[in-house]
Amino acid sequence: MTTTEIQTVLKKFRNDKTRLVDILLEIQSENGFISKQKIETIAEGLDISEVDVEQTMSFYHFFSCKPRGKYTIYLNNSLVAMMKGREKVADAFEKELGCKFGEVAEDIGIFDTSCIGMSDQEPAALINGKVFTNLTSFRAREIIRDMRKGMEVEEMYANTFGDSKNSSKLVRSVVRNHIKRTGPILDQNFQTGKILQKQLALMTPEEVINEVKRSHLRGRGGAGFPTGIKWEFCRRATGKKKYLFCNADEGEPGTFKDRVILTEKPEMLFEGMVVAAYAIGASEGILYLRYEYSYLKDYLEDVLDKMRKDGNLGKNPAGIKDFNFDIRIQLGAGAYICGEESALIESAEGKRGEPRNRPPFPVEKGYLGFPTTVNNVETLCSVVKVIQNGGEWLRNMGTKDSTGTKVLSISGDCLFPGIYELEWGFSINTILEMAGAHNTQAVQIGGPSGALVNPDQFDRILCYSDLATGGSMIILDESRDLLKDVVMNFTDFFIEESCGSCVPCRNIPTLLKNKLTRILEGKGTMKDFEDSQNWANMMQINRCGLGHTAANPIITSLENFRHLYEDKIQKHKDFDSGFDIASAVAESCEFVDRDPNI
Repeated sequence: MTTTEIQTVLKKFRNDKTRLVDILLEIQSENGFISKQKIETIAEGLDISEVDVEQTMSFYHFFSCKPRGKYTIYLNNSLVAMMKGREKVADAFEKELGCKFGEVAEDIGIFDTSCIGMSDQEPAALINGKVFTNLTSFRAREIIRDMRKGMEVEEMYANTFGDSKNSSKLVRSVVRNHIKRTGPILDQNFQTGKILQKQLALMTPEEVINEVKRSHLRGRGGAGFPTGIKWEFCRRATGKKKYLFCNADEGEPGTFKDRVILTEKPEMLFEGMVVAAYAIGASEGILYLRYEYSYLKDYLEDVLDKMRKDGNLGKNPAGIKDFNFDIRIQLGAGAYICGEESALIESAEGKRGEPRNRPPFPVEKGYLGFPTTVNNVETLCSVVKVIQNGGEWLRNMGTKDSTGTKVLSISGDCLFPGIYELEWGFSINTILEMAGAHNTQAVQIGGPSGALVNPDQFDRILCYSDLATGGSMIILDESRDLLKDVVMNFTDFFIEESCGSCVPCRNIPTLLKNKLTRILEGKGTMKDFEDSQNWANMMQINRCGLGHTAANPIITSLENFRHLYEDKIQKHKDFDSGFDIASAVAESCEFVDRDPNI
């Protein structure tokens, strides 16, 4: 890309430094990396320093200042991918190319990446932004051979596409939805535009908020904050302008429900954003879409265009006087921490996605300093059904403190991985039975940031008063080594994905990993258990909720599977590292002709 072409991109985004992430994504898409010269041109055009550009680039996984090849393969290394044979696929890529992961050969780069939202069809990879699922060693070799022929990435699909909207002309993906059970969110009882034109147009913003409060709807992203109260705070906040964000940065390993909703129910989601914007008084909405789902962007943009043409978006949506609202899509660039609402806002402002200190909260001072509400994909879809059926309708489902339904992402050791929508109040045993799980040793609830639970807890109820979850459940049978395969994988994930802003999150996960390694090597003692717990307590000093949970893989496994740890530690010893000084100095003693025992 020439300097003139870069300047054209900058002009497209009005030389606005807050759109830096968009600018970098568009420029990198041309040849797979952003050179030093291009960084200089970007900095000059945005009137910022080169360091500002570089620090943003260095924060995100998918940016690079070095060539990563004409074809860039990002192979998922999450837990479920490993469970489903990822190592064999990786080995096939390396042998076929003659290089290691993190390297480029024959203009083909192979790299590791965290969960890409495909846990129901692993092993999976992103190749130049396109998703490849259910990979095998044979398929890996075949892909490399196709690349050597110069084939376009989509040609490698061989005209085999996924189900439903995945096969539409604007998506054309091999991804499958695997919807196993539907409820109010995923059923077909929804007519585009109806609730906006027939119901929302007849309500005041205050009536909308009150109806949502009456429903007792809580955020579906995991934290469970009451949606109506959040909206009320934002509406009352002082600001010349207000913003609404939809958080579609579904980065928790094992979670893929938002991907399915985005594919099958985008109209419902966007109408939920209209409802929320009307309630809080927002004039602009932003769908923050994780980069791994960028293959859906053109399709989602087309849905937005149709809504504008139908009068349900833009100037006076649904004919509502004095209400103007539109939505744009903001792509992420690969950072788990951007699932945290303030980090997401920082990223949308073109910066590193580091969480903010609070207060002030986003509803008071959020995007560009204005009051901002951030809601999850599933939450906004639930809002549509609340307006359609009334708040009391939702309260009649679920439990007293967890009303409505929950969309679950089920994966791992089961016959029927996929999406299940159930009323709150179901047990783990219910899910195991539905998903066809046998000989289950453990279930990871809520992804790495959640809890690893044992069979004694399988009758616990999924709800905010017992066992809360953002939607992920990974099933692990008795063949799995929970400490080596599961806990270590999750700990590595948190080390890799920490934004590094807070000292505890920057250091303690690595310390915990070192403790776990000692234990797995048979060098651990009871003191290591105590140290791990004390260090985990320090994680609460971190500024964000994601930092608070980074020690959970070790702590919850230590609580619920303590016997696995105790079986590996040294008994009746305070400390024995296994270090043998005589062996260590034997070679040097031999060289100087000295007896090592003296």
